[in-house]
Amino acid sequence: MNKDCVLGIDIGTSGVRIAASGRTGAMLAMSNAAIAAPIQDSGRSLQDPQIWWIAIEQAFALLDLKGLNVLALAIDGTSGTILAVDKSGEPLGLASMYNDLAERADVDKVLASAPMETAARGNSSPLARALPMQKGAARILHQADWLAGQFSGSYGVSDENNALKSGYDPIARNWPSWIAGTGFDVSLFPKVVPAGTATGTILPDVAEKFGLSKILSIVAGTTDGCAAFLASGASEPGDGVTSLGTTLTLKLLSDRPVFSPEYGIYSHRIGDQWLAGGASNSGGGVLRKYFSSEDVARLSGLIDPDVPTGLDYYPLAQAGERFPIADPNFQPRLSPRPDDDRLFFQGLLEGIAHVEGEGYKRLAELGATTLKSIRSVGGGGANAAWTRIRLKTLGVAEKPSVSEHAAMGAARLAWRGIGHAY
Repeated sequence: MNKDCVLGIDIGTSGVRIAASGRTGAMLAMSNAAIAAPIQDSGRSLQDPQIWWIAIEQAFALLDLKGLNVLALAIDGTSGTILAVDKSGEPLGLASMYNDLAERADVDKVLASAPMETAARGNSSPLARALPMQKGAARILHQADWLAGQFSGSYGVSDENNALKSGYDPIARNWPSWIAGTGFDVSLFPKVVPAGTATGTILPDVAEKFGLSKILSIVAGTTDGCAAFLASGASEPGDGVTSLGTTLTLKLLSDRPVFSPEYGIYSHRIGDQWLAGGASNSGGGVLRKYFSSEDVARLSGLIDPDVPTGLDYYPLAQAGERFPIADPNFQPRLSPRPDDDRLFFQGLLEGIAHVEGEGYKRLAELGATTLKSIRSVGGGGANAAWTRIRLKTLGVAEKPSVSEHAAMGAARLAWRGIGHAY
């Protein structure tokens, strides 16, 4: 008898990953395929949408689904990537990527109408970038919307997470009236449903092409960042996930939304919970500025995490901080520097841990649920000495991250769409 599963499809900047997830959340199969880099020119970042679909086809060709009965699928896409399509869902040109810069005049139109708390503000605002894409378009879609439409044949649905940066109001759960003031025809945006909502059934020819059931459900997905959070297994208010990469990114599940433009904080709605987050310029990039990967590995085994150095560092690779301090001129604090590299290295780890702790405190001060547990993703999460320092600083229990693959987070939503949660 075949084992029931769902598929999560993650569309990242450089590739596609498909994961098959069982009822308990166990990964049963995975494949991936590369995507060519976007076209970069004078601040523009553009990509042919067809290459996303080609990469999905390639990933399916490598996916071993033997012995598996696929019930549903959900897709996560890069947050803020948009494209214009005609009535049949055919792209009318290149997609505008999440980091594509809008024309200054279009940014100003959004700033003149948009309330401060919306995520639609900024130089890469999807709403601002959508303004010149209206002419001749039947729809303006987000990346995950269009790809879901490729499976279902319906191009009129989005999810609350992908729609957020385009101006969607997750509290009122609608496209707000202020959008009309920008000059954008809001009827071009898709209908929005909660992430994890079943929206349709797979097209028969697509099902045949990929060897899938003709009654497979298509479920509204999410953004890549939200999917990565869901993949960790976090599910309760107070669950935090720290990404320890070049920079330090904090995400916290809350029973209340938080919107704070000063710190670049907005909240994604996931069911009746809220995912708030902040990003600091501190992180692993500072460590790499002073130490090689070999040095980091060597020194991590020499420090004593239980004996604080007493150094009061705020590690930044250069001036400027976003969160938990919002100051573009904020200066790094990296002195005095001991002669012993071991102490300097430990001081940096302690400093980054302090920034992390202050970040979660800041989220609570702004109204989010207090941190109750922590999961770690990214390269720094595997450093045992750093983890011990962080846990002492945060004062909460560590929980294992189920997966670091965003595709597994999308799969959680696919299960939710057919009435099963884990």
